[in-house]
Amino acid sequence: MRRNHINVISLGCSKNLVDSEHLLRQLQAAGYTIEHNPSRVNGEIVVVNTCGFIADAQTESINTILELGQAKSEGRIRRLYVMGCLAERFMADLIQELPEVDKFYGKFNWSELLTDLGKSYRSDLADERILTTPGHYAYLKISEGCNRFCAFCAIPLITGRHHSVPIERLLAQVEHLVNKGVKEFNVIAQDLSSYGLDLYGEMRLPELVDRMAQIPGVEWIRLHYAYPTQFPYELLPVMARHDNVCNYLDIALQHISDKVLTNMRRHIGRRETLDLIARLRREVPGIHLRTTLMVGFPGEGEQEFDELMQFVREARFERMGAFAYSEEAGTYAAQHYSDDIPQDVKDDRLQQLMSLQEEISQEIQDEKVGQTLRVIIDREDDDYYVGRTQWDSPEVDPEVLIEKVRPLEVGQFYPVKVTQAYPFELLAIPD
Repeated sequence: MRRNHINVISLGCSKNLVDSEHLLRQLQAAGYTIEHNPSRVNGEIVVVNTCGFIADAQTESINTILELGQAKSEGRIRRLYVMGCLAERFMADLIQELPEVDKFYGKFNWSELLTDLGKSYRSDLADERILTTPGHYAYLKISEGCNRFCAFCAIPLITGRHHSVPIERLLAQVEHLVNKGVKEFNVIAQDLSSYGLDLYGEMRLPELVDRMAQIPGVEWIRLHYAYPTQFPYELLPVMARHDNVCNYLDIALQHISDKVLTNMRRHIGRRETLDLIARLRREVPGIHLRTTLMVGFPGEGEQEFDELMQFVREARFERMGAFAYSEEAGTYAAQHYSDDIPQDVKDDRLQQLMSLQEEISQEIQDEKVGQTLRVIIDREDDDYYVGRTQWDSPEVDPEVLIEKVRPLEVGQFYPVKVTQAYPFELLAIPD
């Protein structure tokens, strides 16, 4: 056990990761030696930043806490603190069930941890972070919360109403990170589309992206988690105009059946969804769309599932993820619908959908063979340099494996020629 040493363990999404990075900076300023996601817990204090989104994530968070509680009982750590979404959502139950935890904090009051450690929260460092990503890319969280209240989603129960970070603060963060060597910014939020509504009375994502793109040193801007309803179409000419705004958009559509979308309370239908996709592809030529779809939501019969499969065949998403519906306590769906689709049916539909997407991904990847693409190098493995194109977000999208025919530098951009394609990776040589 290392004295005055704190391990911070982040679970869940990149939005959680940004919170951990802010906490790490505060702990560093308070004089602690810090370590993020250590391969072996070795600090006298451990802080777990939990995820509470869906059942699997909740289980992972609980298991991690239990393992660390065991380490505490064996004297391998001295204090254990828990923060984040799971704690925000189930605070009272967790306090009762997990007495080995010294204290729980929610998603928004983690600064109290500094006080409990006998330190002070530094408001002058509120926008500073210790990056846990490779130094050439970072996540930029531009808002928190969501006002959409989809029937299946627990996020508003955890994060509350949507609230945006002011534009000037975000631009200052970008400039600060550029000065530290960051080239790529992955812009994240629960709902990008609504950015600015609470502060300015109008959607201001187009202005934010436009101003970010003009900051010297910003090489790539990639946009995550837009919402399809009331999409800010003014964003599209901004994307088309700036070479450093990636031709990439992550926009969760969830389904295509009018019946299912209505039950989900998505406030959008099939026709509007198809029009949105067509306009995105028309106004931003070459755009790669990433979406997330759900199978097994209450009311999804065979007809609705067949409609979803046909939609995926025709839309040909460059990037797609999917998951089976899981009832979440407190949501509209849990209160008003019966989760009556058997799990084996959900699992079978999920497998069919992802198998179809794998075929589509292979065809789209094959089209890149012979092309020269600009990639950024993320790391060096034994046999390859590993990079990404503008169409590939860290952790979730395909990678480019580049033969080691000459030295390449991690964090730098290079042209590479694609020699072979697989559904979820490309092989290439330096051009």
